Amino acid sequence: MNHRSNHKKPASPNGALNKAPSGEELHPDPDSRIRILLVEDHTLVREALASLLALDPQLHVIGEAGNGTDALRLIATLQPDLVLLDLSMPGIHGTELIHQIRLFHPVIKCLVLTVHVSESIIRAALQAGATGYLPKESSYTELRTAIHSVAQGQTYLSPMIADKVLSGYLGKQSPSSCEETPWKRLSVREREVLKLVAEGATSKGIAECLCISVRTVEKHRASLMLKLNLRTTAALTAYAIKHELVTSAGVLKLDFLSEGNL
Repeated sequence: MNHRSNHKKPASPNGALNKAPSGEELHPDPDSRIRILLVEDHTLVREALASLLALDPQLHVIGEAGNGTDALRLIATLQPDLVLLDLSMPGIHGTELIHQIRLFHPVIKCLVLTVHVSESIIRAALQAGATGYLPKESSYTELRTAIHSVAQGQTYLSPMIADKVLSGYLGKQSPSSCEETPWKRLSVREREVLKLVAEGATSKGIAECLCISVRTVEKHRASLMLKLNLRTTAALTAYAIKHELVTSAGVLKLDFLSEGNL
């Protein structure tokens, strides 16, 4: 996918030239460029990423989305080669977005760029179908390397992420790792309801957000109370914070899929 040519091209109006490390100017075939869709809810971060990626003539940002719903619409229309996405965003959350992309557009690669580096979050994203995972503290050089690697069908994990995955895997080899906890018994929908309850949403608000009836929301709340042996909204909120669905300020931190839920 990455083709380079020795043909010269005229300087751009601002005098900038795209050059290879050898000093030769790059003149890539437009059809050979990696077509990227950016999915990031912070406009400034999204614009900065687009500007950085434009420095590589073999990369082409073809679209941007600030939430999962818009991302799915653009993916169906633009058919990018790769989706570069954060996990925390409004609408469809990151891990579920990856799952839907891989389900309905299996040739499209997903590369995660996020602040979340806990082993459980990484594992959920990889199980959903992500083929690359980078912390946002990564350098531009590593981001380029990850994009090219993932676009070529390879899996890319930054060294820190790889260490987290390995540590988590080794930790799960102990006999106690097979014990089922109340957390593992929660369904994806129950975790969605739990997050929204913790953020202060009413049953009506939750129903509108998830496109379900208020009665169904109440059933999920009752199920949560029973499975978790909790009795109050405050207790549910504390539980959601403990399991990184929200921060103490009620800000989304984590998607809802975990091992066994895909």
